[in-house]
Amino acid sequence: MKLARVHSRALSGAEAPEVAVEVHLAGGLPAFSIVGLPDTGVKESRDRVRAAILTAGFDFPALRIVVSLAPADLPKASGRFDLPIALGILAASGQIPAAALEDCEFAGELSLGGALRPVRGALAMSWQAARAGRALLLPAANAAEAALVRDARVYAAASLLEVCAHLCGQATLAVSAAGEARACAVYPDLADVKGPLAARTALEVAAAGAHSLLLVGPPGTGKTMLASRLAGILPPLGEEEALESAVLLSLSTQGFDPARWGERVLRSPHHSASMAAMIGGGSDPRPGEVSLAHRGILFLDELPEFDRRTLEALREPLESRVVNVARVARSVSYPADFQLVAAMNPCPCGYAGHASGRCQCTPEQISRYRGKISGPLLDRIDLQVEMTALPSDTLLAQGDAESSATVRARVMRAHALQQDRQGKSNAFLSMSELTRADAVEPGCLEYLAGILNRLAMSARAAGRILRVARTIADLAQSPRIAAPHLQQAVQLRRFASPR
Repeated sequence: MKLARVHSRALSGAEAPEVAVEVHLAGGLPAFSIVGLPDTGVKESRDRVRAAILTAGFDFPALRIVVSLAPADLPKASGRFDLPIALGILAASGQIPAAALEDCEFAGELSLGGALRPVRGALAMSWQAARAGRALLLPAANAAEAALVRDARVYAAASLLEVCAHLCGQATLAVSAAGEARACAVYPDLADVKGPLAARTALEVAAAGAHSLLLVGPPGTGKTMLASRLAGILPPLGEEEALESAVLLSLSTQGFDPARWGERVLRSPHHSASMAAMIGGGSDPRPGEVSLAHRGILFLDELPEFDRRTLEALREPLESRVVNVARVARSVSYPADFQLVAAMNPCPCGYAGHASGRCQCTPEQISRYRGKISGPLLDRIDLQVEMTALPSDTLLAQGDAESSATVRARVMRAHALQQDRQGKSNAFLSMSELTRADAVEPGCLEYLAGILNRLAMSARAAGRILRVARTIADLAQSPRIAAPHLQQAVQLRRFASPR
C-alpha cells in the first residue's frame, strides 16, 4: 500500500480549517472512492481527476484508490479538492515527488482537459495559509485575490501540468504579488442631495460615531440617496479591516473583486430576504447579509415590509457585533460589525404628513404599520429622523450643498478625537465611560433624566442619546457633553412607533 498526504483548505465561515487529503493505493480490483463527508460536487471529482491526469500525460493507477478527507466530521463541498486529490494520486503512484507537497497547500477545480478553474473563498484560504506559515497554490484566476493578504506566498497555475512541473523542479511558478496600484473608491457625492438639513446632519453624526440610523419620510424625499452616500463620508478602512471585509465577501456566491479592495461595502437586501439569508446559516452554514456587511453598511429599505422574525434577529448583532449560528450538526460564529441604515414610509400609503394631504390612512392603520417594527429593535437604533418632502422650487434651485469631501473632513477630525481619547467609536462606549465627571458638564445628567421622564424613554435610550451627544460634541470639538448637544441628540431621536 502506498500513501500520499496533501494539504488543502475547507471553508467554514471566515475560517478555512486545514484538510488533509490522504490517498491510499492498494492491490485488488481497480476502484476509486472518496470518504470524509464529501458532497456531490466532491464525489464527482473522481471523473474530473481521472480525465485530467490522463490528458496531462500521466498514468492513472489501475489499483484500488481510497481518498480520505480528514477530519472526517467536517463536511467537504465544491470542486476545490480536485487539485489536491489529483496530486495525491500522482504522489502516491510515484509520478511526482511527495516531499514537494509538504510546505504548500493546494486548491483548484480541474476541467476534463486538466485546466485549473477558479474556486470560491481564495482570500480566506490565503489568509489562513499565511497565518499557518504555508504557501498556497491556486488557479491563476484566483491569484490577484489571494495575493492581497500581506506576507502570503501565493503560486498561480493554469493547469495540472504546470503544477506538476513546478513540484518536479522543471519550471518554477512565480510568486504572485498584490497589485501595487489600488484605485481609490468612488462614492456618490453628498452634494447631489438637496436638503433636508436634519437628515444631512444625522448622516454626518452617524458617520462620525458609527451610529445606526433610521430615515422616515414620504416617497421621493431622498432617503435612499442619503443612505447610498454614507460610505463616501466614512473614515477609510485600515489594512486589517479591509482584509476582514474582503475575506467574508470572498465566501459569498458573488465572490470578491480585488479591484474593490478597501471599499466600504453597502449591502442592500430585498425585503423578501429570509432570516437565514440575513443572519446566516443553512445545512452548511454560510455568512448572511449582516456578516457580508462587516465593516460596511447594511441598508434596509422599506423596513416594515421585512418579515417580523427577520427584523427581530437583528437585535443581538446590533449589540454584540457577532452572529452565532447554532445548528444540530455544528455551530459557527461570524463577525457582524456593520452600520445599520434603514428607511421607511410614515404610513402604508407613504404620504402621512405630506403637504398635498393625499394620505387617507386611519390612525389605526398607521399604528399597525409602524408596529411592524418592535419597540426593542427601534430602541437599538441611535438616530431616528423624520424627513419631509421639499418644495419643487427648492429641488430645482441651484444650491450650494456641501460635498462629501467637506463633510468627510469633519467626520475624520471627530473620528481621530475618538480614537485618541478611547480607542473606539462613540457607538461602542459604555455608560460608565459616558457619565464620567470629565465627560459631561455639571447638571447635564439631571437635565437628561428630566427629558427621559417626560418622553418615557428607556434606559437603553438614555445610553443611545448620550453616545450621540458625545459624537455631536466631537464634531463641535467640545471636550465635554453640554446641554445643547443633548438637546440635538434628543431631536435626532424623536420618531415614535405607536402601539
